Amino acid sequence: MLSILQISDAHLSPRNTLFRGNVERVRQAVADAAPDLVVATGDLSLDGADRDPDLALAAEMHRAFPGRLMALPGNHDIGSDPRLMAKQPVDDERLARWRRHLGPGREVLDLPGWRIIGLNTEVMATGHAEEAVQAAFIRDSLSSLGERRIALFLHRPPYLERPDEPYGPWVIGPEGRGAMAPVLDHPALRLVASGHLHLHHEITRGAARHVWAPALSFYCPEKDQEGIPGSRRPGALLHRLHADHVETVLIAPEGLEAVNIADVQEQTYPRW
Repeated sequence: MLSILQISDAHLSPRNTLFRGNVERVRQAVADAAPDLVVATGDLSLDGADRDPDLALAAEMHRAFPGRLMALPGNHDIGSDPRLMAKQPVDDERLARWRRHLGPGREVLDLPGWRIIGLNTEVMATGHAEEAVQAAFIRDSLSSLGERRIALFLHRPPYLERPDEPYGPWVIGPEGRGAMAPVLDHPALRLVASGHLHLHHEITRGAARHVWAPALSFYCPEKDQEGIPGSRRPGALLHRLHADHVETVLIAPEGLEAVNIADVQEQTYPRW
């Protein structure tokens, strides 16, 4: 049976040792599982958008996992929509830094019976040239799909509850969802797996399972995510690919540390 390990939101930096224990415990827990693919769904680094050493450490620790790595950027890795991150908008320099350490940031990979598509959500709805390039990439990825099923990985979920949601800090801007429509509406789609929310939640929409991965780092206070469902426990996910559906298992070995962002703010984001 094919399996994909999804790890997300590790927020690693050489300026502290936070969260490294969680990353290592999950790595040890899956050492013998030999997943066919490891997908890191964004925010591998604490501040890779501005700091090369953060991305270097993140690349090193994520490549220590068994299996091939597909790394997808998050807002802390390359910046994002200027409406969300006015001081760190995604730009050519930040994209180039990511590519030096972790590859293209969008990929397609075929496994028996399946096509794995990884996208860069942080260029969506920005008007950056990479947005149009990625839209063409999505169309090309579907044109040669054949009889395969689709598993889609990305940092931000497209939306929380409905496709016509307004823009907010947790989702892709509405202007960027149009380019994703061909894959989100495709009859072969069976999995949409994202991170960013630091919450673990699963729901079925049509034939596809929409899954938010838990974070390997910290969780946000409930008051900052009011009305958004999900568990704040740290961990990772193992997706088992069957012929026509995906089974998802939580990986949460003993010793994982659940960290409230408020308790480590001065070690992580003191500028806040």
